[in-house]
Amino acid sequence: MFLENKQTGDLVEILDPEALFNPVETSISAQVQAGQEEQEPASISKKNLKFPSGEELPRCWVDANYRTA
Repeated sequence: MFLENKQTGDLVEILDPEALFNPVETSISAQVQAGQEEQEPASISKKNLKFPSGEELPRCWVDANYRTA
């Protein structure tokens, strides 16, 4: 799965989708898809990610209390 970094506009490949879907996890392991050589995996905050279409991540992926608010 690919998402976009809000700050840089680079695509990032999500290496652990389960962590992405888990609202308790605040950061995930991802690989930036910029440049010609493969980048090393890095920890990226979910708040800095969005879908390439411009949509934000679903609230249930980023807020553990989404049902109570």
